[in-house]
Amino acid sequence: MSQDNQTIIDKTVDLTFETYKAQSVILDHGEGVYAYDTDGKKYLDFAAGIAVASLGHAHPKMLEVINEQAGKLMACQGSYVTEPKLEAAQILVDNGCFDKVFFSNSGTESVECALKMARKWAYDNKGEQATEIIAFRNSFHGRTYGSASVTEKRLSQAFFEPYIPDVHFADFNDFDGIEDLFSEKTAAVIIEPVQGEGGLNPASPCFLRHLRNLCDRPKVALIFDDVQCGSGRVGTFYAYQSFSCCNLNSCNNGKSPVYKEMKLIEPDIACLAKGMGSGFPVGAVVAKKQFADAMVIGTHGTTYGGNPLACAVVACVLGEIAQPEFLEHVQEMGALLRGELQKIKEKSNKITDISGLGLMLGFESVVPVKEMIGALHKNGLMTTQSGASLVRLTPPLIITKDEIMEAVSIIDKTLHQDF
Repeated sequence: MSQDNQTIIDKTVDLTFETYKAQSVILDHGEGVYAYDTDGKKYLDFAAGIAVASLGHAHPKMLEVINEQAGKLMACQGSYVTEPKLEAAQILVDNGCFDKVFFSNSGTESVECALKMARKWAYDNKGEQATEIIAFRNSFHGRTYGSASVTEKRLSQAFFEPYIPDVHFADFNDFDGIEDLFSEKTAAVIIEPVQGEGGLNPASPCFLRHLRNLCDRPKVALIFDDVQCGSGRVGTFYAYQSFSCCNLNSCNNGKSPVYKEMKLIEPDIACLAKGMGSGFPVGAVVAKKQFADAMVIGTHGTTYGGNPLACAVVACVLGEIAQPEFLEHVQEMGALLRGELQKIKEKSNKITDISGLGLMLGFESVVPVKEMIGALHKNGLMTTQSGASLVRLTPPLIITKDEIMEAVSIIDKTLHQDF
């Protein structure tokens, strides 16, 4: 690294909160699935801002939309209707089971809105005692107080207490004991269909069906956190569309009714961000009508959420992702990447486990994860960590077969280095 670059890094660390350990390079620009640092080094970006850059870097349609809308109107009060807001909301409603949309600025804000909505709905329909929320171990829902309160990490960060009360944690994909947490005091259950920071663990369809059935009995709001796994990341527009269950007696020991055919497990509310903006900061909450209607004038709001520029970007990005051929491509590329990782695992045993769904995949290896991520970076592949030991691979959804094979070649080469 040049002395000038080191000076820039050192000064930035001095001037900003050190909530992340600074990387040893300075990123300069990106194009498609590649990023470049200020020394001109090229990286295949399989981090994508942690599943953010769904259309890659400097996507021409996005740039056109941003330039056009920025020249017209970027901001206005949320009480104004704009055509970009209508277009973005229409795409979100047309492509799922939801009726209404609230636009936010980020994933953690989306979770905040969902929790408030669920508690308000429960207050109106079940009474003031219905305040309890069920969340899951190894979860991650954000860093504001509400979202952090339903994230298991709260148990190791006592210095932020008191968190919001009445939150109970259950084991992910574990039928035993979950029923005991439900009562007339339960307002909501929040779950990631695929856990992002907790090790890229997909939920069992049978477990999600069990949750849906449990929520339908005393009527509890079921919230899916799609912030990382939604917006096409797992090969469907919403993550719930990747999970169906026949509900036969073999599911949860016959406690559920029997359906004759596979049925999707629909949530009542879903939280979105990350990939829906492909790098532009934006989020959303989508909900079925009875839950959305609980949020009346004065119960929630936002200064920037739903601004014309953000909504124009969302309409552009989700308009691309919603195309059937786009989602089929994600499914095909996800299967290819998983298959190539499996070949390495079978050939050399240097990969010990593969996790995830679609283009939200990860692997464990015989190399300690931080060393592996550092070595991959030096070899030109950007990745991130999930859980205690997983290398996370979340490339742009526009990734091609050749680019996947390039990434796999780097992974294979790196695994055979001396550490």
